[in-house]
Amino acid sequence: MSDNSKPDLEAEIAAAVQEAAEFKLQGRATINDIARIAKVSKKTVSRVINDSPLVKQRTREVVKAIIAELGYTPDPQARALALRRSFLVGLVYDSPSPQYVVNMQRGILDALEDTDFQLVLRPVSRTDANYPGRLRQFIQHHKPFGLILPPSVSEDEELSQMFRDHDVDYVRIASGMLDAPARMILTHDGEGAAQAARHLCALGHTDIAHIHGPESFRCAHERRSGFQRGLAEAGVTLHPELTVEAGYTFDSGLLAMERLLYGKRRPTAVFAGNDEMATGVYVAVRKAGLRIPEDVSIVGFDDTPIAGRLWPALTTVRLPIREMGHAAARLLLDQAAGIEREEVTSFTPEIIVRESTAAPLR
Repeated sequence: MSDNSKPDLEAEIAAAVQEAAEFKLQGRATINDIARIAKVSKKTVSRVINDSPLVKQRTREVVKAIIAELGYTPDPQARALALRRSFLVGLVYDSPSPQYVVNMQRGILDALEDTDFQLVLRPVSRTDANYPGRLRQFIQHHKPFGLILPPSVSEDEELSQMFRDHDVDYVRIASGMLDAPARMILTHDGEGAAQAARHLCALGHTDIAHIHGPESFRCAHERRSGFQRGLAEAGVTLHPELTVEAGYTFDSGLLAMERLLYGKRRPTAVFAGNDEMATGVYVAVRKAGLRIPEDVSIVGFDDTPIAGRLWPALTTVRLPIREMGHAAARLLLDQAAGIEREEVTSFTPEIIVRESTAAPLR
């Protein structure tokens, strides 16, 4: 019979369970006891506990049978001491959009459910010259198992190098490939922005404005270049006077739109770099006595819950933020289990057409 034959496996499990039952009378079992009874290494037992695929199925079944017989449950504090790290997963962000952070947080919590890991939030400001030092103190004090880095923190290469130097696992979420596949969530922001441009051009707009995020954000550049590419496909140019930088916030979107409305060339359509700014655009348009979409069509980016609650509902580019958070946390858990991914985890945005866009009035 083969090594995996059922009768042999059942006999091996029965013998191991019998030995475990006899040992159970002596007191509380440790991971070392499980390894001795199973005749495997302590590392193998740890891999079984963490659901690593690097363990043969036969060995996994034997170890799990012993664990069940002993009623063994891993001690998170002991595991943390062994790893010299806590079971904290940090979400490090400088996003000015609260809804983005909430959606990301929910996805991470979905993935961490029924594990020993807990989520801790660590907001930062990249305008603070000492923010890398503050993060160094954070990881030295809390010894997090891993960190999830959305834009624009994910775009800071020096920061990622610091995490590597301190042996802290991390996952970067970014619109371009910045790291090894096991540490990357790729979002293809440029393609989403190109879809926004194609939609507005298909409606017949030519005087199209773009309110983009801060120049220090890589994703802002990706979205702007993608938007320009989509316009160029229809022979439309993004004029400099119709391009305004803002801060990914409601207030900055409102001020940017007011500047566009009272400029020399009023746009018939606006693509805002995120839904938060698009909400500010709504207010500016209505304050000017104009109608949406009859006088001004508006497109956002992210498809946060606010998009469906505005009136008229906002046409926007959907980026599945909650799913991205879930995928990032799963990558960290894979690292915990010793799984090294070779393929890139990526998400392609898609435009969600609602009532805030229409053909321009002639």
